Amino acid sequence: MQAITNVLVANRGEIARRVFATCRRAGIGTVAVFSDADAQAPHVLEADAAVHLPGNTPGETYLRADKIIEAAKAAGADAIHPGYGFLSENADFARAVIDAGLIWIGPPVKAIELMGSKVESKRMMDDAGVPVLKKLDPATVTEAELPVLIKASAGGGGRGMRIVRKLADLNDQIEAAQREAGSAFGDPTVFCERYLETGRHIEVQVMADQHGDVWSVGERECSIQRRHQKVVEEAPSPLVEKIDGMRDRLFEAAQLAAKAIDYVGAGTVEFLADESGHFFFLEMNTRLQVEHPVTENTTGLDLVQMQLDVAAGAPLPAEQPGMRGHSIEVRLYAEDPAQEWQPQSGTVHHIDVPGTRNAFEVLTETGVRLDSGVVDGSVVSVFYDPMLAKVISFAPTRYQAAQVLAAGLAGMRLHGLVTNRDLLVNILRHPAFLAGDTDTAFFDKHGLDTLSTPIASTESVTLSAIAAALADAELARAGAKVQPRIPSGWRNMPSQPQRRDYEHGEETLEVAYRFSRNGVLVPGHEGIAVVSTSPNVVVIDVAGVRRRFTIARYGTMRCVDSPLGHATFTAKPRFIDPSAAVAAGSLLAPMPGSVIRVAASVGDTVTAGQPILWLEAMKMEHTIAAPVDGVVTELNVQAGQQVDVGTILAVVSDETPESE
Repeated sequence: MQAITNVLVANRGEIARRVFATCRRAGIGTVAVFSDADAQAPHVLEADAAVHLPGNTPGETYLRADKIIEAAKAAGADAIHPGYGFLSENADFARAVIDAGLIWIGPPVKAIELMGSKVESKRMMDDAGVPVLKKLDPATVTEAELPVLIKASAGGGGRGMRIVRKLADLNDQIEAAQREAGSAFGDPTVFCERYLETGRHIEVQVMADQHGDVWSVGERECSIQRRHQKVVEEAPSPLVEKIDGMRDRLFEAAQLAAKAIDYVGAGTVEFLADESGHFFFLEMNTRLQVEHPVTENTTGLDLVQMQLDVAAGAPLPAEQPGMRGHSIEVRLYAEDPAQEWQPQSGTVHHIDVPGTRNAFEVLTETGVRLDSGVVDGSVVSVFYDPMLAKVISFAPTRYQAAQVLAAGLAGMRLHGLVTNRDLLVNILRHPAFLAGDTDTAFFDKHGLDTLSTPIASTESVTLSAIAAALADAELARAGAKVQPRIPSGWRNMPSQPQRRDYEHGEETLEVAYRFSRNGVLVPGHEGIAVVSTSPNVVVIDVAGVRRRFTIARYGTMRCVDSPLGHATFTAKPRFIDPSAAVAAGSLLAPMPGSVIRVAASVGDTVTAGQPILWLEAMKMEHTIAAPVDGVVTELNVQAGQQVDVGTILAVVSDETPESE
C-alpha cells in the first residue's frame, strides 16, 4: 500500500469541504486551490494550506491542470482528489497527476478515456451486453426521430444539453450546446440520441478495488430535474423498490459496465428506466457524484474514505453492507425557478438549518445533514455553478425522510439571495412525490408555476411586514438621541398613524401603526394584538395564537422568519431619487455576466419574445428577449462585454415607424 498523508482537492466549494472533512477524520493533511473570486471561500479557510490560481473563470483556474499540479508540489501534497466537475473526468489530467509522481484518487486513465466519450462508452456497453439507446448522427436526423437530445460528450450536469423538437432548430441548438460544452468542459464535442419524454433516472453506485472486486453499493433515483440537472435525489429508488428483480438486474448491469473497462474506485452507472422496469445505459460518471450522501446514509459507508483506501491499494472489505432506511437529498440553488431558473449572485448573509445533526458525515439516526459550500457572509459569484448546499435527510421510511427534510427546509434561515427553497419544500410535500411518482417530466406534469409558489401565505407575509415595521420603529427609537424611551410617533392625543412601506416581489406593502397607552395598534388589522416588540423580535397574537417573528437587517433588506414561513422585504425610502428611474422598454441585465452574442441592431423591428442578445453566467447561457413588439432604439453592449446586474443592455420602444 501507498501511504497518503496530504491531499490536494482540485475543486472548490462544497465538494472540497466534503473531502477535507473525511481527510481530517483520517488524520490526512489538506490543500486547497482557489481563484480570485474564491480567496475568502470556506474551503480555502478550512484547508491546512491553500494555493492561489490567478484569475476567475474556470479556464483560467480550476481547469488548469498544470497549475494545479504545480500547487500540489509546492504545498507538499502526495495525492490529488478531483472532486466532481471541472477536471474530475479529464483523462489527460489524471495522466499528468500520475506522471508527476502523485497518487491519483480516481479510476485508471484508460477507464476515464473510454467513458469520457459518451459515444464510445455506449458502443462498449452495447458490446458488453448492457442495454443502450442508439446514437443518432445530427446530419441525418429526420422528423420521424424527433424529439432528440443533444448531449456534451465530455461532461454532464446539464451543460451542453438541449432538447430539439423541430428539425429547423437542430443546427442552432447544436451550436449553442457546443459553446456551452466548450466553456464548461474545454471540449465542444456533442452528439444526439432519441429523447424519451418521460422516464425514471436510476443510477447505481459502484466501488471497485485494485484487486478485481467490484461492488454495486446501491441505487439512487434522480428523476426530478431542471434543465437536465438533478434537483432531488434519493436512495433507494421508489421504482426499483416496487418492481421484483429490478435491483438485481441493475446491479448486474452496473458490474458488467465496471468490469468491461477494468474500473477502479468510485463510479456511477446511470440508466434511464420506464415504469415497467426496462432500463437503458446513459453514461458512466468516473468520479464521485454530487448525490453520494444518500448512498452513504443508507449503507453506513464513507465513500470518500473508501476512495482514499482504494487509491492507497487497500482491498474492499470482506462483506458488503446491506441497505437501511431511506435518504433524500435536495440541491439548494441560488436561482429563481419562477423566472426560468434565473441564477442569482451576491452575498449569503446567513444560512442555518435548525436541528441539523451533521455536516459532511454519515447519518445513522433520523435527522438532517447539511453539506454546504457557503457560510454566513459568503459571496456567490457569476463564475461558477449556483448550488449553495445539499440538504439531506435520513429516516427509517421514505415518508419520514420527506417530512423531516421538508420541515428542515421550511424552517431554514436563509438570508440574502433568492433560492429554490420553496420549490423544494413544495416538491417534498406534493402527493405525487410522496406516492413515488417521480419521472423526468415532474415539472411539466405538475406545473412549475404551482410548484414554485411561495410556501408563506399572503396572511403570513402581511404579518411579517407588520413585524418588520414594528421592529424598525423600535430600532429607530433605540437610536434616538432625544427621549429614546418614548415610542416613536407617540402622541398625547390621537393622531395619524405612522407608516412604513416595504417591497415584496413586485408588490408594495404599506404598514400603518400607532403607539398608544394601551400598546401598539395596527389600523386595518384589528384582529391582531401586538404582544411585544424589540428591534429584532416581535410577538404577535392572532385570534388567541401567538407567533414569534425574528427580523434581520442587511442594508435596506429585511429578512423575517417565523413558524409561518419566511419573507424578504426591501424597505422603501420616503423620497425617491428621480435619477434612479429607468426608461420604459429597457432590458436590464438580470445577473452579472458576459455578453456572448448580439442578434439585433439599433433600428431593427422586433417582436415580443424575439432574442436580442445572450448572456453567459454561471456556466449557462441566458437569452435576453424583447418584452414587446417594437423597435430597438438603444443597444448599449457588444459581444465579449462584461456587465453588472441591472445594466441597461438595450431599449425596445413599442412605437413602430408606421405609428410614428
